Amino acid sequence: MPTGIITASATRTGTENDNADAASTYTAANGIVGAAVIDGIGHSPGTSALAPVLAVVAARTAATRGALAGLLSAAQLVSDPGPAGDQPNAVAAVATTHLDGETEIAWVGDCDAYGWNGTVLTRYTTPHTVGEQLRRNGAPWDIADAHDNWVRTTLAHAVVATTSEVTIPDPVVLLLSDGVRDQIPHDDLAALVREHATNPQALVATLVAAASADADGYRDDATAIVITTP
Repeated sequence: MPTGIITASATRTGTENDNADAASTYTAANGIVGAAVIDGIGHSPGTSALAPVLAVVAARTAATRGALAGLLSAAQLVSDPGPAGDQPNAVAAVATTHLDGETEIAWVGDCDAYGWNGTVLTRYTTPHTVGEQLRRNGAPWDIADAHDNWVRTTLAHAVVATTSEVTIPDPVVLLLSDGVRDQIPHDDLAALVREHATNPQALVATLVAAASADADGYRDDATAIVITTP
């Protein structure tokens, strides 16, 4: 069923040996689109193997049951830590895009969702990190920045009360892992979206390629999904 909703995704492995990120999109029979970006915590083989499964479960459920249901369904797969307490965990951003152009977002952790209205790029999500909590409570920015890698809520502990939701009205929606968002300043990100907004596949490829290494030479996995509506 043609809907006019277009999706594109791309991922790029960082300087570790495996990619703990994953992305998936799914179009339901009625034309509603589900999408999910998963960012696995750590780089164990189990994490990189499970991340694509989490993304598929979240995207397919989101297309038929909504973004929150998609996220919570994926959460069930990582809710048990296993007998050794070492089972994979992740953070996520999940989207449901409706035929009227609105996109529901549910997220946990530090994946992000942005909307582009043709002029302005807006960040609609707030990361669930210790750094963001400190920042919102008036801590100096340099202290808060040092705690941005500490997530307060993960997919393994996601319930309705710990998951955030927002609706994006913009015709272009971006789901990003922190490997993209952390490494591209907002103004540069907006410039890339402005340049490639009409070509979703070029946009996601450009976003993951633009993520650079930090001062220590470490570059995180980078993953992006773009959803466009007429």
